[in-house]
Amino acid sequence: MRVVLAEDSTLLREGLVRLLADEGHQVVAAVADAGQLVTAVEEHRPDVVVTDVRMPPTHTDDGLRAALEIRRRWPGIAVLVLSQYVEKRYAAQLLADRAEGVGYVLKDRVAQVDDFLDALDRVAGGATALDPEVVRQLMSGTRHADPLGRLTPREREVLHHMAQGYTNAAIAARLHVSQSAVEKHANTIFDKLDLSGTAGFSRRVLAILRYLGS
Repeated sequence: MRVVLAEDSTLLREGLVRLLADEGHQVVAAVADAGQLVTAVEEHRPDVVVTDVRMPPTHTDDGLRAALEIRRRWPGIAVLVLSQYVEKRYAAQLLADRAEGVGYVLKDRVAQVDDFLDALDRVAGGATALDPEVVRQLMSGTRHADPLGRLTPREREVLHHMAQGYTNAAIAARLHVSQSAVEKHANTIFDKLDLSGTAGFSRRVLAILRYLGS
């Protein structure tokens, strides 16, 4: 795939360029600030953008704001955001419009190459990829909230994997249960979150957004 990479750390940026190239991907641009990121995307129209949250010029949320602009202007381009820490507000902002083709991964995950590449592939394929630690903290912050408090431990576990972008078949394999069991759990989750009658929207996406917004 064609990738635009934005990371202000030269060492990490060059490491990611080499990693992606070794995997057969084409890094069409590797930049160090948010302004250059938007310009590079406009010029190259890549398949996916990989960007840090905190970047120049202000070193706050410039990379995130650039990612949101990219998703607004070029909705067909997938975005994988890297962050040093779990920042719930940023994850919620990324998913607020739509959850397809977006990911939020901690930088530590880059060292686990297979996990990072798996997240990149899922995002490029139009799925959602949330770091397990991001999901854990999001879930722990809402566990006692209503209606999320209605979920059983197994239903929370299924939702945990759904939020990472896994299909029902993949969840079944990870939990060592049948796919039909996962489908039943998913339907129960939708019922408990009052999403069963929702038309015109992805119930999986709405379920993720429900606890992100809590």
